[in-house]
Amino acid sequence: MISSMITVNFTQLANRLDGHYGPEDLVLLERAFTFAQAAHEGQTRTTGEPYFTHPFAVALKLADLKLPSNVIAAGLLHDVPEDTERTVEDIAAEFGDDIASMVGAITKLGKVKYRGEERYIENLRKMFVAMAEDVRVVFIKFADRMHNMETLYALPEHKRLRIANEVLEIYAPIANRLGMGEYRGLFEDYSFKYLEPKDYSWTKHLLEERVKKFGPSLDRAMKHVSNELHRHSVGYVDIHGRVKHCYSLYRKLQKYKNDMSKVYDIVAMRVIVKDVTDCYAVLGILHGVYTPLPGRIKDYIAQPKPNGYQSLHTTVFDESGSILEFQIRTQAMHEESEYGVAAHWRYKQGATREERNVEWMEELARIQKELSTNDFMAHLNELKLDMFRDRIFVFTPKGDVIDLPEESTPIDMAYAIHTEIGNKVAQAKINGEIASLDRALKSGDMCELIIDKNRKMPNKDWLKFVKTRHAKSKIRSALHEAQRGLLSSLWGKMKR
Repeated sequence: MISSMITVNFTQLANRLDGHYGPEDLVLLERAFTFAQAAHEGQTRTTGEPYFTHPFAVALKLADLKLPSNVIAAGLLHDVPEDTERTVEDIAAEFGDDIASMVGAITKLGKVKYRGEERYIENLRKMFVAMAEDVRVVFIKFADRMHNMETLYALPEHKRLRIANEVLEIYAPIANRLGMGEYRGLFEDYSFKYLEPKDYSWTKHLLEERVKKFGPSLDRAMKHVSNELHRHSVGYVDIHGRVKHCYSLYRKLQKYKNDMSKVYDIVAMRVIVKDVTDCYAVLGILHGVYTPLPGRIKDYIAQPKPNGYQSLHTTVFDESGSILEFQIRTQAMHEESEYGVAAHWRYKQGATREERNVEWMEELARIQKELSTNDFMAHLNELKLDMFRDRIFVFTPKGDVIDLPEESTPIDMAYAIHTEIGNKVAQAKINGEIASLDRALKSGDMCELIIDKNRKMPNKDWLKFVKTRHAKSKIRSALHEAQRGLLSSLWGKMKR
């Protein structure tokens, strides 16, 4: 039996904690460890392991995120009320209301008894509401689902596919919106492995071959860059290589019709420095040493991505003609890139109501509460598009930044600014040139909207190409109101 081979002890968790955690944190976590281990005594997982190995693995993942000890404790306890005789009230009595609140929220997410589509909808509803109320619940749920993905092989195929699909469609995009790049990449790769095993194997092989080919160039470049930074007296925190995730590479190859020569960032080098000034100094040094590729310099420090991502990117030719991508960022930017919203919670025990939630999550929870079950499924793809897709930032002529889903149009932008602007927009200029209203905007575009004050209502054909749920809703509403007004006017004439 596997179960006889698996042992866990508190020292393994304590060793994952760094010096920011004090003696009181260790006392709390050891109490939670003992409580949860005793509660799950005698239970086993589908893999044959003792059940407690799961909440323990969740706690280790939360510790790796360097989250506060109360969140890690909630991770240890998260399955206790659902799977044992101990209740949320027992946890509140032993560990206080804050930890019990997080455990209670996770428990509610697991207590859905519906089947099929009803279960799926109810799961999503509950998750959205729980996230909107306290974003810490997301971190616990992510760690929980990540460990489940690591042991997905133990489940029947139909369950594996259902869970993998849900992770790819919901969990990975939420991780992206929260800026948690590492979790997004792992969620996508685990799902990809089960949903498209042949494509996964093919992409993984390509990745391994490319790493093997470019490994020597990367090693040379790391030494060369390190020496150059020392020579220019620019200190750095770390220089390391990073390999693209399988699913991310697969999507990019689809975009370029499997032409590997157009994908430059399969293997990239990260230079982590102390401050923003050093970021730009490193960029200058790199361009003095290597030849940059035209149009491949991206400044996400001056113009961060909508999910908060900041970094300088540049693609260069090395002395042998190989193409290398560099990502230059501060330690804080690196943590934000890897852990997103979770980075703001590192070591931090207390939190205000404002810190516990994220504005777009509240909006998502509000929308789903307003929809019936049938409407929810009908609008789910629109919700996914608005909330979960990669985001772009577009500028107004005054320099305001508008955050939109990828592939949004000037009409989507107009309604994002104000309903009246959307209803009366007549033309758009993108980067100074007249453009059609159905043109897809790109990050960094400057879009000027030209208004026709005499316009009475939007064009119904806009519904064929707008991307956001918000724009579609406002257009339909305006058209409905116009139709009602017309019918009312006709009725008045008939009565006369």
